[in-house]
Amino acid sequence: MKRVIVNPIFRDTVTFIKTSIETNGQFTEAELILMPGGKNPLHYHLSYSETFTAIDGELGLGLGKSQKKILKPGETYSVEPKNLHHFFNPNGREIKFKVVLKPGHEGFENSLRILYGLAEDGLTNKTGVPKRLQHIAIITCMADMNLPGLFTWISPLLKRVAKKAKDSGVEQQLIDRYCR
Repeated sequence: MKRVIVNPIFRDTVTFIKTSIETNGQFTEAELILMPGGKNPLHYHLSYSETFTAIDGELGLGLGKSQKKILKPGETYSVEPKNLHHFFNPNGREIKFKVVLKPGHEGFENSLRILYGLAEDGLTNKTGVPKRLQHIAIITCMADMNLPGLFTWISPLLKRVAKKAKDSGVEQQLIDRYCR
């Protein structure tokens, strides 16, 4: 299983320190290097919390729709399930931070491996979004990533598409290609 993955579009790096399997599901621990301007979309998870710790450089956290918090090296902040959040690099240089998911979440780990692998294979657009709806559905459902607003209405469709992709073997093909 790949321990270090790199997104060739953004040049972000994820290093899995401890996986869910290695901790018997208690937690997932990863270290991320985020380039200037790097970020992820506003979202929430239903099944796990995320604890962010800035290591090198300042880490920005968007909390809810309008609150922001900047973590300095050594500072930690936890986001509980169902709370909207996203992270971002507020600086002009790369930063390094740690994230711990509790409980561990193998789906989150695999979704990142698949997303970064699709980007490496040219199967995402220039903003890193998979070109196929089926892949988007698999990744968001696998990661328990829920988007607010208009996307709440699209969620049932994504869940149906992801289930169909799983039933037809597409999800397993992605796991076999990018997660082994």
